[in-house]
Amino acid sequence: MKSVIFAAAVASAAAFAPAQTGKATTALNAFENELGVQPPLGFFDPLGLLDDADQERFDRLRFVEIKHGRISQLAFLGNIITRAGVHLGGNIDYSGDSFDSYPNGLAALFGPDSVPDKGTVQIFCFIGLLELFVMKDIEGTGNEFVGDFRNGYIDFGWDKFDEETKLQKRAIELNNGRAAMMGILGLMMHEQLGGSIPIVGEM
Repeated sequence: MKSVIFAAAVASAAAFAPAQTGKATTALNAFENELGVQPPLGFFDPLGLLDDADQERFDRLRFVEIKHGRISQLAFLGNIITRAGVHLGGNIDYSGDSFDSYPNGLAALFGPDSVPDKGTVQIFCFIGLLELFVMKDIEGTGNEFVGDFRNGYIDFGWDKFDEETKLQKRAIELNNGRAAMMGILGLMMHEQLGGSIPIVGEM
């Protein structure tokens, strides 16, 4: 449990490394004008992950930051929804256990009433399939930036935006992802501490 929280903390700190658009140089200030570097923090790299980094290293960290941000947004929203009492209908297995019969949050994976091991394995296998075959930036499909997973398949009107709007929307996604990383980390810590949290309720 402690290792999960520590890993989430490291990922959250790494998330504030700035975004892609810059020049390839090994100087620390090479990325100070990237998307995502904005007030009040400006360039924020407390772990020194970009010390002597080149553009390839930066792009890799940006890819990881975007992916972690998207996952954290889903995790945070999932916590809020299930803690509000909204669950899938029906049963989770052939034994007749309903979806709402299992606890919310981390307790669903690590608590005494957690999802059975076979269910947990299915969840991680599904995540692995998404990682290997869906959440990929496929070269040659017209993707515009690191973390653009459209891969020539879906658009949702992105190509109709001008460049300024695209940069604005990418910055919004980065900031929402960063906030969600901190938010889900906070929910996990509060769950372990117990007590009551506004909106979320009793832990």
